[in-house]
Amino acid sequence: MRREAVREYLASALWAMPTCAVIIAIIAGASLSAVQLDPTSPFAVLLFQGTSDDARNLLIGIASTMVTVIAVVLGLSVVALQLASTQFSPRLLRNFLRDIPNQVTLSAFVATFAYSTAGLYTVGIAAGQRTQDYPRLAVSGALLLLFVSMVMLVFFAHHLSHSIQVDQVMKGVEKATLKVIERSFVPGDPGIRMPNPPPGATALLVPQSGYVQAFHVDAFVRVLASRGLTGRMVPMIGRHVVAGSPLAWVWETTGDSARPLAPDGGTELRRALAESVRIGYERTLEQDVAFGIRQLADVASKALSPAINDPYTANQAVDHLASILAALSLRQHGPQAVADAQGTVRLYVPARDFAYLVDLALGQVRRYGANEPRVVRALLRACRELVWFGDAAHHAVVRHYVGTLMSDVARLVAQPADREPLLAEGAALLEAFDDAEGASDAEGASDAEGASDAEGASDAAGASDAAN
Repeated sequence: MRREAVREYLASALWAMPTCAVIIAIIAGASLSAVQLDPTSPFAVLLFQGTSDDARNLLIGIASTMVTVIAVVLGLSVVALQLASTQFSPRLLRNFLRDIPNQVTLSAFVATFAYSTAGLYTVGIAAGQRTQDYPRLAVSGALLLLFVSMVMLVFFAHHLSHSIQVDQVMKGVEKATLKVIERSFVPGDPGIRMPNPPPGATALLVPQSGYVQAFHVDAFVRVLASRGLTGRMVPMIGRHVVAGSPLAWVWETTGDSARPLAPDGGTELRRALAESVRIGYERTLEQDVAFGIRQLADVASKALSPAINDPYTANQAVDHLASILAALSLRQHGPQAVADAQGTVRLYVPARDFAYLVDLALGQVRRYGANEPRVVRALLRACRELVWFGDAAHHAVVRHYVGTLMSDVARLVAQPADREPLLAEGAALLEAFDDAEGASDAEGASDAEGASDAEGASDAAGASDAAN
């Protein structure tokens, strides 16, 4: 847990990669300074040919140029962050800080500055005296880094101009969220009912206020199993918790009440819980699918605000949300019951259901844009895509959403010329869901009938064999 927390922090730390680049640049400069090429070598023509004074002036010029370039790059980065925060969503700032091309570009500039500045200690100076001998290979390396930095500057301008485009921003959020679904999503069971802690259950308290970023409950389950206890986590991934409130309940059931824990047991459980739950000051996309949905929903909501009034951007956000909901509808949602090595359920973990995720993705867009026909059509288009995914339980959630949307349309869209086509499209969509469920029921009946026919044929064959 601690290792993942450090990796998650460093991924969004703008100083981490440039610091490593500075260290590598200084080591490389010191190594190249110790290399002396023979003047007769065929590679000697590639080395810097000026005097030691020329070399020092070159390094000074490169260092001063890189300071200016770094200031420009940082200024442009701040402008991009401010634009993303005000135009799209403040929750997108973390995505820009984690952008690898931005970190690599800044690292190249800082490394060039550090390399050139450190070279001033060795070029033209030896034992405090002026000298004409200097490491030509190291100075040539500074020239190479300068050209690399200029290429990176052009690349940075290209990348930055594309990274703040709303299409690129939303596509990046969609890809990151789909990756979370693929790698970190834990299937739930809608049939599980979260147990209420019995009287006498022990509460393990939240150590610090913040957001629940990740669950890795193996250590906690092992301790529960070793002591014959049952536990229940209180918050979900992404929820804010307050220090001193219950983070988990544990109990050992004896009749209708729970036996108090021994002091050493409470200490061991708290230590295991701290290793199993990570709490931070912000939400992350490590396991929090709802956070990625929230980012896209924020973009759509802000686009529909009267200050911006950009329904097309809201439509694009809905299209990306449809891809995420389609991936989610292929999975089961609900609480998880975590068992120990012997198969005994030891821990219950709450999780969001599909209805919550659909409302999170499309609920605000419906409330803010139900009076705009183009937004309504985008919502209906997204729901139509979900006809081909999920089972009857998922379809029931989407059907309920479509019914609520049609109710809003009938109430808010004033012009019949706008309202009636939308209502007709919604009715057709509900029929499509009915047809999909009917086809699924027919397929199930056909499979059952086929299995019955096969069983009957097998029985008849068996009877024939017995008669023979």
